[in-house]
This record gives sequence, C-alpha cells and structure tokens, in this order.
Amino acid sequence: MDQVEQYSALVDAFLDIGEAMLATGAEINRTEDTLMRLGRAYGAKETNVFVITSFILVTMKFELEEGEKNITHSRRIFNIGTDFTKLDALNQLSRECAKSPMNIEELKRRTAEIKSGTSSSFMRYAGSALAAGGFAVFFGGTATDALAAGVFGLLLCFLQAFLQKKCPNKMLYYFICSLISGLGIYLVSRLISGLNADIIIIGDIMLLVPGKAITTAARDILLGDNISGIMKLIESLFWTGALAGGFMLAIRVIGG
Repeated sequence: MDQVEQYSALVDAFLDIGEAMLATGAEINRTEDTLMRLGRAYGAKETNVFVITSFILVTMKFELEEGEKNITHSRRIFNIGTDFTKLDALNQLSRECAKSPMNIEELKRRTAEIKSGTSSSFMRYAGSALAAGGFAVFFGGTATDALAAGVFGLLLCFLQAFLQKKCPNKMLYYFICSLISGLGIYLVSRLISGLNADIIIIGDIMLLVPGKAITTAARDILLGDNISGIMKLIESLFWTGALAGGFMLAIRVIGG
C-alpha cells in the first residue's frame, strides 16, 4: 500500500468515526471538531470538514514524498438516533487517538466494536415504562393512570425497535407509533372506567417528542451551524406534526 492509499484509508477511518458520532446523537460542532483534531493528530497539514445532519465531507492535506496531496472523502448519513453510551465511547476513542495515534487497523477495529455494541433491552423497556408513568403522575394522573401509561410505554418501546429498521421515513414512523398507541389508550380507557386517557397520552407522548433534536438544532444555530440547525429544526417540526396527527386521528376514531 503506497502513501496515498494509506492516507486515503486513514481518512476513511475518520469518516467511520464521524458517521458513528452523528448516528448516536452528536452535535455538528462536536463532529467537526473531532475530525479536525484527528487530522492534526495524524499529521495532516490542513483539514477542512463540512458536516450536516445527513452528510460529511472531509479534505485533508498530507505531506508525501512527491509533495503535498489533498485527500477528499465524503459519506452519506442515513440512520440517525440517540445512544449516549456509544457517543461517550467514541469521544474517548478520539481523545486517545489525539493523544497517542494508533494504527489504522486498530482504529477501525475499535470503531467497529463501538458501533456493533448493543444496549440492554431490559433497561430500555424499563426506562420507557418508568418515564411514561412518571410523566403521567407529574401531569396530575393517578397511580392507575401511571400504570397504564407505563404499559403503553412498553408498547411504544417495542414499536420503536420494530419500526425504526422497517420505516426509514421518520414522519411515517412517528405517525404510526402515535396512532397505534393512541388507539390502544382510548380503547382501554373505554373498557376500564376511571382511566384518564388524556393523562395517559401525555405521559406516553413524552417518549416520542423529538426534544433532543429540537435542542440540538437550537444549539447548532447558536454556534453558527445555521444550515444544519435549520434543517434539523424543520425536520423536528414535521416529526412533531406527524406525532400530533397520529394521536388526533386516534381521538377522532375512538376517543371522541
């Protein structure tokens, strides 16, 4: 492998890290800063990085035997979610590389290990149930409402895990999740007296509201990453509209 191929493979490894960071919920500024630090750590004379929520473009200038050479790679990002455990591991990996650069094979292996890691299903389901039940109580619900919200929180967690891989369109994904859970909540509230369907819906809707995406969009705009921030903000508003539409249709069909 000649020098150009080596540096090309190195930039591709950097893109693996950048893609994994965006996919696990990293901000645009964090991703750009990480890639620039990695470039400097591995000897790049100049590093230019452009990142939006669905695309990464990196150009790094390296000193070769025949002179300076620009290596440019790009990567389309499709699946974006939230996994702060993986994001923390990626941050730690980038810090290690910036402090003491590792070889390309080791860097790719470590990145692949982080990307392939899976979180505990039990913790995910338990967190969804507790969060939904807690929000139901917070908004004035009874213990019975909290229990019902927790049960439907488990349903939402299952729907999220099932639909995320089969439904790449986020608007349709949010609409289906809210519609199915809304229909179930109003149907159960009709069958079991004493349940407050509106409180249960409020508790469960908090699991779906794209609060992290809206917050990240605002942060990107404040940091000057206007293109990414505006794109994410508009996406979040469409997702929220689909979420509201699903529950409104459920209310129309069964609730009211």
